[in-house]
Amino acid sequence: MTTIGYNEGIIYEFNKVHEPIRTIPAGSTVTIQTYDCFQNQIQSADTEVTAIDWNKINPATGPLYVEGAMPGDVLKVKIERIDIGDQGVMVVGPELGVMGHALSKMESKILPIKDDLVLFNDLQIPVNKMIGVIGVAPEGEGVNCGTPGAHGGNMDNKMVTEGATLYFPVFAEGALFALGDLHAAMGDGEVSVSGVEVAGEVTVTLDVIKGVSLRHPMLENEKAFTQIVSALTLDEAAKTAAVEMIERIAEKSSLPVSEVTMLMSAVGQSEICQIVDPLMTARFVVPKWVLSQLDVSIFE
Repeated sequence: MTTIGYNEGIIYEFNKVHEPIRTIPAGSTVTIQTYDCFQNQIQSADTEVTAIDWNKINPATGPLYVEGAMPGDVLKVKIERIDIGDQGVMVVGPELGVMGHALSKMESKILPIKDDLVLFNDLQIPVNKMIGVIGVAPEGEGVNCGTPGAHGGNMDNKMVTEGATLYFPVFAEGALFALGDLHAAMGDGEVSVSGVEVAGEVTVTLDVIKGVSLRHPMLENEKAFTQIVSALTLDEAAKTAAVEMIERIAEKSSLPVSEVTMLMSAVGQSEICQIVDPLMTARFVVPKWVLSQLDVSIFE
């Protein structure tokens, strides 16, 4: 299996002008190594957080050129495995997250990780490995890795974990895929502006779907299909995610929009991904059992 090290190349923004570090045949499985979101600059409690290089935040390993991916296609990314390091770090500080108004200084906390537990003081937090930054080159100008969008990016969606499959609209030839910003644990909202940030590596299978259009990323897991949307406000993100899903199901089913809307109000779930990045991210989750009863296939 191909392994791609972060020493081969990292990006701080998703941009179609970047030269790819590797070319990957569609259908390939690769392992991608990543720094943590601080580029491994905070390794002990003695590190002065204000002294780190804040221009080196949220590095993503890549980009990878996926053969056959062209604008208008969909890049399919199956997350096969996430392996993480043995310690994580969290930060808080003025003007960061939802409590930035109440904090007077930057603080960090080193969190050991052992036996699938994150050790927080005397507390034991179950590990919930997930990927914060993952996506493709956007359609227009470059987008900082700290910002989510239609291309993916910093969605901070805890559903982006082992076993999930992501679907991204392709805007640039080769898709120019990259990922980073792993978390050992993170709650919906990521209210402090950091999860348990950790270095590690991710094994993914990258493939291309022709003849399917997407405006925003989607996610599939064993139980559900999920529409993910980032926007200036959480209201806009949540509403757009619901609208996108309702319109897609109506298009693929025999039901009118009115009845799909009622059905989604009965069984669909509007959920928060994160509320602390430059754009807010929400998801709309639809259980597979209802799609099965409707005889709806999202990507056929």
